[in-house]
Order: sequence, then structure tokens, then C-alpha cells
Amino acid sequence: MAHEPPGTVTISNDVLKDIAGYVALECYGVVGMASPTLRDGVAQLLSREKLRKGVMISNSDERSVLVDLYVVIEHGTNLTQVSRNLSDRVRYALTHDADVQVADVRVHVQGLKVRRPAENA
Repeated sequence: MAHEPPGTVTISNDVLKDIAGYVALECYGVVGMASPTLRDGVAQLLSREKLRKGVMISNSDERSVLVDLYVVIEHGTNLTQVSRNLSDRVRYALTHDADVQVADVRVHVQGLKVRRPAENA
């Protein structure tokens, strides 16, 4: 029989943002995270060091969180399917890795990007 020690564990929203950002980058069709605000109508692709700026975490209630993901998706992929897959994977990661209940994951597609084929030298 497992014994649970008394006390609570608190995980900061920044850690949850990092988890969500890294999971998002692993999803097929996701090119990168974007800033939640569009500058001159153009999405800004964030560097790997700034992934958490493309993720917003808010408390839905005392026990669960709402996750907003701002992403750039690869042109030519099915936006609905990529968004659904992304939402499912982020929900799974936060639930299983951080033991956090997720009320909802909302995906905001901020832009599309065409990947250029690698040049053969």
C-alpha cells in the first residue's frame, strides 16, 4: 500500500507553458510557436528560448487550467487535424506529466509557413 506524504505540490504556470511549448513543437504540421499578438497583421515566429510566450495558461477553477496555444502551421497540412492532434497531445502531456487537470486547450493558428526543401549541395 502506497503512503502519500502530507502536503501539496505546486507547479508554476511557466513550467506548464514550457511543457506545452515543447510538446507543440513535436507535433506534425506545427512549424513553431507565435506571439499572441499580430504585429502589422503578421505572426512572429518565436525562437526555442521564447516558447512560453506562445502559450497562455489560466486557471479555470481551483482544480483545472485553460491552455491557449498560438502556433504557426505548415502550409498544405489539414489545419483542423493538426489543431486537434496538438490539443490532444498537450492535454495528455499536462495531465500525465504534471498531473494537472485541463479544462480546455484552444489552438489559435496565427499563420502558415511554407517549408523550403533542403538544398542538395
